Amino acid sequence: MTDPIVKTVTVPVAPDRAFARFTTEIMRWWPVGRHSVSAGHGEAAQDVVIEPRAGGAVYEIMHTGERTEWGVVSHWAPPAGFSMTWHPGNDPSLATELSLAFQAEGDGTRVTLTHSAWAKLAERATEVRSHYSSGWDHVLGECYVEGL
Repeated sequence: MTDPIVKTVTVPVAPDRAFARFTTEIMRWWPVGRHSVSAGHGEAAQDVVIEPRAGGAVYEIMHTGERTEWGVVSHWAPPAGFSMTWHPGNDPSLATELSLAFQAEGDGTRVTLTHSAWAKLAERATEVRSHYSSGWDHVLGECYVEGL
């Protein structure tokens, strides 16, 4: 299965606030103890950074102080959204694609995450996609929404 993963949540804040919370305040809500490269070593990351521009790096400062790449921003359009490659701690040539859109909806914002380009992973695509599908439910629903 290589169809894109699409997850949506509605948050009770304006798009500019929802965008800022996801990007510049990511360490206030991202579950670095479970969803980071450091977590694979039994530790929490020290920081996660999204450089706010096309071409900007997305990276983790690991528990050891070392930097490990998560991806590169390919599109930056606050507060409407951004896109990036996605390969936390893995080979950049096997990066998938991650896009987030922030759209006003009533008194809040609909956040839509689309994770695609699974075919690059060849025989591992189905397994990795399945892992991310449930992982994004946790990250968006339990961490991001509750963190607002």
